[in-house]
Amino acid sequence: MPEVDSKNLKPEAVWRYFFELTTHPRCSGNEKNVVQYVTDVAKSFSLQVIQDEHNNVVIRKPASKGRKHHSPVVLQSHLDMVCEKNENKIFNFSKDSIPILKKGSWVTAEGTSLGADNGIGVATALAVLESSTISHPHIEVLLTSREEIGLVGARNLKIDFVQGRTLLNLDSEEEGVVFIGCAGGIDTIGTINVFVEKTNCSSFPFKVVVSGLRGGHSGIEIHQGRGNAIKILARVLNELVHLPGTRIGSIRGGTKRNAIPRESEAIVYLTKDQRKIVERTITNMHRQLSLEHKSTDPELTIEITELKNPPTDWMFTRAFQEKVISLLLAMPHGVLAMSRDIEGLVETSTNLAVVGSDEDFLSIQTSQRSSIESAKQYAARRVEELMKLAGAETGFENSYPGWTPNVESKILATCRRVYKNLTGNEIEVKAVHAGLECGIIGEKYEDMDMISFGPLIENVHSPDERVSIPSVEHFWDYLIELLKAVR
Repeated sequence: MPEVDSKNLKPEAVWRYFFELTTHPRCSGNEKNVVQYVTDVAKSFSLQVIQDEHNNVVIRKPASKGRKHHSPVVLQSHLDMVCEKNENKIFNFSKDSIPILKKGSWVTAEGTSLGADNGIGVATALAVLESSTISHPHIEVLLTSREEIGLVGARNLKIDFVQGRTLLNLDSEEEGVVFIGCAGGIDTIGTINVFVEKTNCSSFPFKVVVSGLRGGHSGIEIHQGRGNAIKILARVLNELVHLPGTRIGSIRGGTKRNAIPRESEAIVYLTKDQRKIVERTITNMHRQLSLEHKSTDPELTIEITELKNPPTDWMFTRAFQEKVISLLLAMPHGVLAMSRDIEGLVETSTNLAVVGSDEDFLSIQTSQRSSIESAKQYAARRVEELMKLAGAETGFENSYPGWTPNVESKILATCRRVYKNLTGNEIEVKAVHAGLECGIIGEKYEDMDMISFGPLIENVHSPDERVSIPSVEHFWDYLIELLKAVR
């Protein structure tokens, strides 16, 4: 694999810091190493660093010459990343460096998520701290932890942790767009007692695997209709269990609540004389589902392989497997409502994210998002009640508020003016159907004036994640001009 050199990319400092970040483990909840890295960088510039007990970090850089009376600016990003890899990729996120690749005008990774969300934002902030030529007011770089698992770091910010009241969130993924609002979210989870019985000597174990799906961010890409590996597996199993004697031993799929599931699998027990008809059934299902998803997931695969040894000596009872399949088939996934106020914006959605079973319990994890709080709560209740009908113990986790747009924002007006002067074009102003820390930060600091922007990043939260090289340079140029213009 050819090595990518930051010296061949612009801006060099941003790429250099980004590539260094890819060598530091930073899955959500495992940010200790990357926190040490960013604090060491800041201290090498003799800057003030403050760290709290939640691994949030603030780095303060004094204003450049002639700018100390201008409004302080907070540059905000999150330190963690979603750690996703292809099933057949041998990789340990707790110690291995992300395998970086350059493909044309894109930087991506080989078989894993890249971490450009939000590593590019962190790297850009570090490059600002390094520079001795940028004109800027007093800067606070706010780097938060565990954003990807419920915005945990932002939730625990103390009111005096940052002093500035103009915030530039560097965690968006569309070039030429500034975001001024985002959805709130909540996770709805359920646990069901499993009913099993012993396998019998006439049944043989097989593994059914759904793979090749694109997956992606459960907010940003939810409207694209990408296949959900858990839903597809449920449809396949629904066909199989109608064949005499077919039994399910286990089921699992998905890895993260904020990612659309790309892969899923089930252990099924079959008699020898069932094998050919089961293989024909799966072939037919693959043909039908590939047709349904030909434009969204052209590499969808559904495979069945015989296992040499049974992984367990138990299987679901007939009644329980029917209950599980019914629940997974009925569970909503995707867009529930579009915004009546902003054309093209998803208002409310739900993601069937993770399912897993063992001999004792079957667990289901879902997430709901909405730009309207009451609609978010209603979507979560719908999912909860469906789980209850299947006998699940349910609960809610990680609820966070949305960010209400402020079209009269002072920093937004500055953004519009600077972008027009820089490019000759009007910047697009949008809200995003994803959770940004601006919602929580705005709740904690009620007078915070905020925008969010970033370079073009595609397929976040998946091994297909990639970031546009030219858009990173445009993002940098725009940020520098913004810092010059803030008063």
